[in-house]
Amino acid sequence: MSTASAVPPATEAPEDRPGPAPAVRTTVHSTDVAAPAAAVYAVVADVTTWPQYFTPNVHVEHLERGERSERLRIWATANGEVKTWVSRRELDPEALRVTFRQEVSTPPVAAMGGTWAVTATGPGTSRLDLHHDFSAVDDAPENVAWITSALDRNSAAELAGIKEVAEQADLMAELVFGFEDTVHVEGEGTGPDVFDFLNRSDLWPERLPHVARLDLREEVPGLQVMAMDTTTADGSTHTTESVRVVFGRDRIVYKQTTVPALMSAHTGCWTVTPVPGGVDVTSRHTVTVRTDTIERILGAGTGVAEAREFIHRALSTNSSTTLRYAKEFAEARRG
Repeated sequence: MSTASAVPPATEAPEDRPGPAPAVRTTVHSTDVAAPAAAVYAVVADVTTWPQYFTPNVHVEHLERGERSERLRIWATANGEVKTWVSRRELDPEALRVTFRQEVSTPPVAAMGGTWAVTATGPGTSRLDLHHDFSAVDDAPENVAWITSALDRNSAAELAGIKEVAEQADLMAELVFGFEDTVHVEGEGTGPDVFDFLNRSDLWPERLPHVARLDLREEVPGLQVMAMDTTTADGSTHTTESVRVVFGRDRIVYKQTTVPALMSAHTGCWTVTPVPGGVDVTSRHTVTVRTDTIERILGAGTGVAEAREFIHRALSTNSSTTLRYAKEFAEARRG
């Protein structure tokens, strides 16, 4: 008998043996949609619109993008927490299916993937099924419960959003609108000061006349959760809550998770762009109008057009004020 065969391999020691792999669990969430299957698939396939349409989704950033596959990072809320992960999606427009798999998951998720499947049920109707398979870190019951709860909540919200967008495609074109405001900041090297002004929103109550209160949490660098009270030109006060994602030193994207009563969604972006002699700073807004509150807030007989005008004026006034103060702050620092 050789020495090698006489000595048990170290890997056979009980304490060194790997434990069982976490169990893979599956869920299915479904909805019937009064829209053609192709229209439903189009909403599922265009992930860039999800933050505007679906409550849990905060931001989507493409890392790679091909005709039938894409790799992206997603930020979303789950059970009141902000999570981010990297996923790869494979698109099959003929079969009306989109498969996805998280490449990098966030605890308590150990692994997750699934499929969006659209099935025609009639000339202008369809069924949308959302399949998930997942495993939990350490297979811990509390982690399984957390993931299941998040999937139930977020899947219901996403299915409801897709149903609404697909069924009201013409109306959504009227309800969703965007605009931007830009100021030029004079002076070479002013970009970092402008960005610091925008990034340090915790100092806005001291720096901006329309911000009455602001609570900021940044437990993960570059991922900010903020609650803010702002005043508008008519003297009213609005409380909003937002998640902000900071990219480098020139871009901050955000989504309001609590919005004023005239909106059902509000996303935006601050950008700092170098130009000859200084920088251009832009505030971009995309808004979805909420129709059931228009007459209560703006008066009898008012509609979407009046709501769009009111929202545009209010947001533009506040963002232009912020841009103006950021400009003054940066130019003063540079003399």
